[in-house]
Amino acid sequence: MALPIDTTDKDITMPKLPPPPVPQRLREMLKDYPEHVRTLQNDLNELIAKPFRGTPIFEQAIWALEGALDTFIDEAGTELHAAEASGDAEAIARAEAKNLLMGRARSKGRWIADDALWEYFQANKEAFEK
Repeated sequence: MALPIDTTDKDITMPKLPPPPVPQRLREMLKDYPEHVRTLQNDLNELIAKPFRGTPIFEQAIWALEGALDTFIDEAGTELHAAEASGDAEAIARAEAKNLLMGRARSKGRWIADDALWEYFQANKEAFEK
């Protein structure tokens, strides 16, 4: 005997989607910071699980990436200040390099041209149209 399907929960019809891709250029830039790539992936995964209504999903994805990248810049700046306070020349050099890299990664002009993220949302747009 088949059980009745509760159709009052509209999310029940949402198909299980593969995770959206973190732009390749960002993955390349952040290759030495795998925890940052995981954060970006997790943020994209959370977005597709609970998108906002009324704003195009691709735009929301860009905002999610930019928000995480802003956090990375803030963290790198904090690390740089701590390194400078320590006076450790090697730590300062590492922190300066990280701070510069995070600033470059935040510049979406460096990664927005990666079509994989756009193509993902185009291929799955029906899943986000409610």
